[in-house]
Amino acid sequence: MKMRRSNTDHVTLTIGEVAERAGLATSALRFYESRGLIRSNRNASGHRRYARGMLRRVAIIKVAQRIGIPLGEIADALSTLPEGRTPTASDWQRLSDAWRTGLNERIGTLTKLRDQLDGCIGCGCLSLESCPLRNPADVAAAAGPGARAFDPN
Repeated sequence: MKMRRSNTDHVTLTIGEVAERAGLATSALRFYESRGLIRSNRNASGHRRYARGMLRRVAIIKVAQRIGIPLGEIADALSTLPEGRTPTASDWQRLSDAWRTGLNERIGTLTKLRDQLDGCIGCGCLSLESCPLRNPADVAAAAGPGARAFDPN
């Protein structure tokens, strides 16, 4: 794999090189760039060139996506990083600490739903008024009559 030096003497990678090293399709990198998650510069021919440090940002994005962090939250988190610097271990610690609370809340909610589901399988009640999963304690009744989207959590 060839790394190129731009006229500012910084190591740059082509989109294909970043994709190969990151294990992603080039279309994913273009998508990340369109969402402001990563940046590239253009050479004289108009081809994308990525700073080598962009590989670390891509790694952070991939890990965050794998644990279910929405792209909007990833973009917000990455926007707190200093421009033009490769993310450091302390940057990762700060980002992961911020995401940990939300992950713990989601894990708690999913565990609760899983445990309620175990007790409900096969009951056949088909009651939206008393279903502990869909409408615990009939809290939807406070919103008035009629159908509506409802999330009790």
